Order: sequence, then structure tokens, then C-alpha cells
Amino acid sequence: MPAPKKLDPNPKTPLAALGLALRYYREAAGFTQEQLADRVSYSHSQIGQVERAGRRPARGLVERCDRVLGAEGELLKLYDATEAESTPSWFRSWVEVERVATSIRSWEPLVVPGLLQTEEYARAAIRGEPGLTEEAVESKLAVRMARQNVFLQETPPMLWAVLDECALIRPVGGKEVLRGQLEHLLETVESPYISVQVSPLELGSTTGMLGGFALATIPGARDTAYLESAGTGQVTDQPETVRYISIRYEAIRADALSRRESKRLIEEKIRKWT
Repeated sequence: MPAPKKLDPNPKTPLAALGLALRYYREAAGFTQEQLADRVSYSHSQIGQVERAGRRPARGLVERCDRVLGAEGELLKLYDATEAESTPSWFRSWVEVERVATSIRSWEPLVVPGLLQTEEYARAAIRGEPGLTEEAVESKLAVRMARQNVFLQETPPMLWAVLDECALIRPVGGKEVLRGQLEHLLETVESPYISVQVSPLELGSTTGMLGGFALATIPGARDTAYLESAGTGQVTDQPETVRYISIRYEAIRADALSRRESKRLIEEKIRKWT
């Protein structure tokens, strides 16, 4: 068994600073890792990973630790710094939009939406980006998985996801990973907050072939759109752009299979990959 990773007293990254601060507050409170884990309902190995800067944790873990240890928001400030380090500047505002949105409408022509991806599928998809080290892959993965915590909120946003049938047959990560992803999709649609519809291949050309996008409704603010591109994406609340994207979304959704038909198609694809 490898020796435990030592903590750097002079952290060089935001993640290392978060780990050092968590250990400081934990020890100041007189807790072992196991005791803190019990108090926050996470495993002691996850606490250890954070303290060793092994992997960026879910925001919920940090929130609970901050509250239990009486850190008065200091751990959350450090956590936000790790998000800035792992998330492109143009995408950070969209992550915040997802947290406060009451409704998200999304379209994906090639892959399963990030909010519905399994860890294995997401890792494989991120590895497809050129020039990423394994550490960078894991860092981006942690951000993507942490975004899914919006569904753990007391009042989650309603997600209306439409994806192309291509996403159900592209073996991202291989046969087993895709099958696991499709099985996860079937589980997610049981949630009253998640709707999944599939745009069938038989449609041929669709208005969504130009790229993926998402639209978010925010209480007391203008609707916001996120537009994917080959390079950097775009987040905007400009009324004309949002209106144009909304019309495109409704056109795609109008031609998509119903939720019941989409569920049957996903089940059919699972059998194919079994």
C-alpha cells in the first residue's frame, strides 16, 4: 500500500490550499477524519482525498464541512478558487446560472448532456480533448460531476433535455461505459425534475445540427443561453440571441420522440450494447 500523500505546508494550488485549510479546521475542532466523515455523511476516504489535494470534491461536501467545523465560509471561498482553476473563465458564469436556475432546456447533438453523464462516460469524453494531462482530466471531471449537485438541492431545477439518437450509439469510452450511461439515463428519467427526449436519426437534417446549447430560466433575471462551439463557448442573456435559441430549441423538441417513446428507444439501445 503506497505511503499517504503528505500535505504541503505552502500550497501551490487552490486545491492544495483547500486541503490544508480543511485539515486545520478539522484538527482545531478535535475531529479525526472518520469523525468528521460521520458528521457530514461522507466517507473518511473522501475527506482524506480533499486534505491530500487528491481530487476536487463535490460542493456539498465542502458546504457541510464548513458548517460543521464553523469555518464561516472560509472553506467555501477556497472551494470557489478551485472551481476557477478548473473551469474556463467563459464557462464559470454558466455553472453559477445552473445553480440558481428554476428550469434548464438543453440540446445535445453528439453526446449525453453533462448534467446526466456518469463519471466513467464523462471521463472518457473529457479525455477526448487534446493536450490534457491525466491530472487535468480528473480536475475537469470533478467540476462536471459537481455540477450535478443541482439535483440535490431542496428545489432542483427542471431539466428538459433533448439529445440526438447519435448520443445513444456513439461508444464513448467503449461498449460497457456506454451501456452504463444508457442505464443511468433510464434511472434519471424517473426523477420528476428530469425529462429526456430523443431526436431520431430518421429525421435526417435538423435545425440542431449546428451545435449544442442550453437555456436557463432564472427568477428575477433574464433568461440566459449557453452556446457550444469548437473552441470557447458563449454565455449570454441578450434577448435577441436567447429568443433565437429558444425558437431553435422548440423546433427540435417538436420533432423529437415523446418521453415514453424516447425511453423505449433507450431500452432498445441498451439491449444492443448488452
